[in-house]
Amino acid sequence: MPADQMFCQIRDAMEPLAKTASERHETESVDYKSIALLSAAHMADDINQGVVPAMLPFFIAANHLTYAAAAGLVLAQTLSSSVVQPLFGFLADRQPSPWLIPVGLSFAGLGVALAGLAPSYWLIFAAIALSGFGISAFHPEAARRVRYLSGSRQATNMSLFTVGGMAGFAIGPLMITPTLIALGTRGAVVLAFPVAIMAIIVTYQLPRLAGAQASRNPAAAAGRVMVEAEEQWSDFARLTVVVIFRSVTFFGLNTFIPLYWTSVLHGSKGGGGLALTTMSIAVAGGTLIGGRMADRYGRKFVVVMSLALIVPLLLLLAASHGVRTGGMLLVPLGIAVSLANSVIVVMGQDYLPNRVGLAAGVTLGLSMTLGGLLMPVFGSIADHHGLRTAMTLLTIMPALGFVASLTLHETSHLVFAR
Repeated sequence: MPADQMFCQIRDAMEPLAKTASERHETESVDYKSIALLSAAHMADDINQGVVPAMLPFFIAANHLTYAAAAGLVLAQTLSSSVVQPLFGFLADRQPSPWLIPVGLSFAGLGVALAGLAPSYWLIFAAIALSGFGISAFHPEAARRVRYLSGSRQATNMSLFTVGGMAGFAIGPLMITPTLIALGTRGAVVLAFPVAIMAIIVTYQLPRLAGAQASRNPAAAAGRVMVEAEEQWSDFARLTVVVIFRSVTFFGLNTFIPLYWTSVLHGSKGGGGLALTTMSIAVAGGTLIGGRMADRYGRKFVVVMSLALIVPLLLLLAASHGVRTGGMLLVPLGIAVSLANSVIVVMGQDYLPNRVGLAAGVTLGLSMTLGGLLMPVFGSIADHHGLRTAMTLLTIMPALGFVASLTLHETSHLVFAR
């Protein structure tokens, strides 16, 4: 057998083994313990966002608030936790600040706890705004650390981090409602304990988290050289537009699903709540599925596919006439809406590789808030033309997002050379 032919056969036989070893090495470069810690911290942090709507009836009863004043408390936390996030991300990019993670956690819980003790509306407002600032400080720096700890599986691990926050939103109302029933608004002090414990744990682990710097790139463990592409602000701007369209869709579904269930599909009020819970569970599952798919098939593919699936599913829901048909659509719709939840954060960081904190602040915070601000418009449409019309018109948002997503470039910014 000629020597060159023998060499080719040996190379072909060894290639799968080499590929497996390389993939195993890249997997081992992921710091799963630190990512699990940050995901748990995200859950503890976002408990304080989930509890505020559940606390409103108790604030109204204890302080004789109007509905408008009560809604102002939600707005206080929403604005302080979202609009300021890009600023914290910008500061973290200029000076890495892992200490913001435990400090943000502490203020997130302390603010809501103080709100339960505050004797007047404006002190409650200030305390909840303080909680929002803590939440805002936590997210960009924590998302930066997840990126640096994730090796070659950034979308997958960002989805784990994202689901941690979703769990916090879900746990918050379940934890605070019976507490406030038993103890009154002063019972909100219990919210200080989960974040205090988690802040202590994170502080103890700060040296490990602080070691996850940008220099620790996904290729380092595999012995490769990483070359970062220039920042692509035009792509990031288009991605921000996509995020806004997605967030309008998400806020719209969360707002209208219970109402649509009872008023249009003629289901029970309890069924409306169950419908929203079912979709929320599907959203968590879709987030994990989307992260895995993005690492395997590409990030743009997941974003485009997510928006493409939402449009027909939402149209089918808007055309439904019974709870059976509508109920069958909740799980696929929840999955479709959430496939790109973590992927857009990673894409934003890829577009701005030197400003990953700012990218996280915009994609996790500011853009989502801007989407929520359009809810009064759709509410007015529902008041004047019916919920079915509002739900049908809501389909325009993911359709526009789909068109915008087609203009995005795949985030192949990391060029690896063996």
